[in-house]
Amino acid sequence: MRVVFAGTPEVAVPALEAVAASRHELVGVVTRPDAPSGRGRRLVASPVAQRAEELGVPVLKPEHPRDPDFQAALADLRPDACPVVAYGALLPQSALDLVPHGWINLHFSVLPSWRGAAPVQHSLWAGDEVTGATTFRIVKALDAGPVFGVMTERIRPGDTAGDLLERLAEGGAGLLVQTLDGIEDGSLEAREQQSEGVSFAPKILVDDARVDWTHPAVGIDRQVRACTPAPGAWTTYAGERMKLGPVTPTDLSPLEPGVIEVTKNAVHVGTGTTPVRLGQVKAFGKKEMAAADWARGVRLESGVRLGAEEPTG
Repeated sequence: MRVVFAGTPEVAVPALEAVAASRHELVGVVTRPDAPSGRGRRLVASPVAQRAEELGVPVLKPEHPRDPDFQAALADLRPDACPVVAYGALLPQSALDLVPHGWINLHFSVLPSWRGAAPVQHSLWAGDEVTGATTFRIVKALDAGPVFGVMTERIRPGDTAGDLLERLAEGGAGLLVQTLDGIEDGSLEAREQQSEGVSFAPKILVDDARVDWTHPAVGIDRQVRACTPAPGAWTTYAGERMKLGPVTPTDLSPLEPGVIEVTKNAVHVGTGTTPVRLGQVKAFGKKEMAAADWARGVRLESGVRLGAEEPTG
């Protein structure tokens, strides 16, 4: 089949490479426009655009897929199907109608669970034991189209969203190619999603990632891992924002929520249940470091409370 791949971030690159190496003819790539990056705010092409250019594949970067010029360019490429991974823009019906076999999305959950922008983060935060990836035909309703294929992946105790997404991106790339193969040879038929078990996974914002130390240790552990690497869990110290890497729940004697206990090689913080041990931290204006090193550097004493002030940085 002639295919046009749509995707934007790094997590979509394994699927792009798998499609490029498959028996299908990759005739184009659709991605989001170049975006400002770094201190100089220089315009930078998306990871998918950069890899497509290395592969010698034509790249389309519409401001929005409803743009008539984009739809005309897509029609000129005559794709039979458009595989999609984390493209980042809603597709209008006019664009969906241009492709005979449709736009085939690789979504990082087992649908109908966790429809939306942040399925991996929400799965971790909820404490799911198993997640996966699903291929489905895109329809107007959010992640509600008929399903072609599913893979599952066990969530490991120490997984961050970054860890889990990396594994799903690799495994999902193979699933996406298998789906295209099945569509081409007629061996795969889409099945309507179940109406039960629907849950939603909206984008996690910076404010959502602020740790509430009155919550149980297990919940804080899940929250921090779900927000790693983005948007990054955080608290405040001395009125300034401090980012938190994954924490470790302990069975130590309880501390008041947010109250620190400093030992020679560790920093523990009280929660609504038992304390957690801090891992890596990044104080405002500082580089990331082990919590014990940070505590020594600021001469931190036990009894200080994290999260007590509104952030100024």
